[in-house]
Amino acid sequence: MTEKIKVPYNYLPFEFSNTKDIFKAWKKLILSTDFTLGKFMENFEKQFSKYLGVKYCIGTNNGTDALILSLKSLGIKNGDEVITVTNTFYATVGAIVSCGARPIFIDCDSRYQIDIDQIEKKISNKTKAIIPVHWGGASPNMFKIVKIAKKYNIHVVEDACMGIGAKIKNKKPGTFGIVNAFSMHPLKSLNVMGDGGMVVTNNYKLYNWMKKYRNHGMINRDNIEFYGENFRLQPLQAVVASNQLKKLDQVINKRNINAKYFDSLLSSLENNVSVPPRPKGYIETFALYMVLVKDRNKLLKYLSNLNIEAKIHYPKPLHLQSASLKYGYKKNDFPIAEYQAKHLITLPIHQFISKKQINYMFECIKKFYQ
Repeated sequence: MTEKIKVPYNYLPFEFSNTKDIFKAWKKLILSTDFTLGKFMENFEKQFSKYLGVKYCIGTNNGTDALILSLKSLGIKNGDEVITVTNTFYATVGAIVSCGARPIFIDCDSRYQIDIDQIEKKISNKTKAIIPVHWGGASPNMFKIVKIAKKYNIHVVEDACMGIGAKIKNKKPGTFGIVNAFSMHPLKSLNVMGDGGMVVTNNYKLYNWMKKYRNHGMINRDNIEFYGENFRLQPLQAVVASNQLKKLDQVINKRNINAKYFDSLLSSLENNVSVPPRPKGYIETFALYMVLVKDRNKLLKYLSNLNIEAKIHYPKPLHLQSASLKYGYKKNDFPIAEYQAKHLITLPIHQFISKKQINYMFECIKKFYQ
């Protein structure tokens, strides 16, 4: 074995090693005292709308608020049902529950995305929306999901929190559903220095309502139309987001180059490592680079001892979390998600990882199985 090489999962020290442009823009913001909503935030909203090719963008505190705001704009309420996949982050389902609705789980496929073939079986007269998740920065077949939703006259709300910069046959996540949510958490593909999120839509009526709701329901300083909440994106973070957006496509391109190379190496270990299918015409953000492996927990410990920061996303699907017990879910309800939860490992292939580091990870994994 060659000498140990550090392979970090957290790339933020590199991401923000040069803050000159951000500090320069922050200085302008500070001098303007435009600290609540204002032109700096509106500038980012316009930039992001243009990047996606949608009409309207609303900045929010975080991705969770973006999901809640999206569902509330559609009138999702107590007694309604919303379909989503069981192998997602807590926020997807937390947003459903916060609106009073019931989460209806579906299993995942070999790409860790929602199993589209199971959706129609779960639709009832209480179903108001489907939330497909662009899990890990990959995407399900949104064209098929939209077709099913239209057939049953229900809404599609994309959880595109990990999908900023991805493409599905030249169409971007967040442009399929009627209203869609994004996150700018530090380890997302478009990141800020803390939390941040946004909602996008082409529907003016929804946009107009959400713009008010995220700011207490205010029409102006002295009048409110209804009681809303404070979901506002902070202008300081909007400045960071504007700066990061300029280099997003370059970041995604580098991650895809790294992932393609790593895929080619790991494919030689097919008896022990399973790389997910990469459909033609799909570009991933690789917010998470995940593969299925044998002896996952032992491999994780082995890699850690060799200075490779691998992770697990996540060891327990949502239907098996204690918070889901009241909905009647139990073990073996979603066998694919449960199997993946025991075998998935997340490896670092972000834009700051070198070919040398990828080769080192591969050699370590190969030696483990030898």
